[in-house]
Amino acid sequence: MVDTTSVKAEGFVQEAKGRVKDAVGAISGDAAMQAGGKIDQLGGRAKHEFADLYDANESRLEAVTAFIQERPFVALGIVSLVGLVIGRLIFRKRG
Repeated sequence: MVDTTSVKAEGFVQEAKGRVKDAVGAISGDAAMQAGGKIDQLGGRAKHEFADLYDANESRLEAVTAFIQERPFVALGIVSLVGLVIGRLIFRKRG
């Protein structure tokens, strides 16, 4: 399991560091430093998005797991129906 709080914190720090490097590069005229700052900002934003996406998917997985545990026969029926439909689509008679 990923600790999304620490990933978000790392993302905020990396993005802030990138903003500072971008600003210092712009003031000093150092294009390489400015580009590095922009890359750090994008990396920080990517970490934020990853943490948010992981949180959303983890909660969906927990909801599905809870549904299966609370209603195992309904879940079995749903899976059987889906399997039947897929089987019919794949192995239908060709004529």
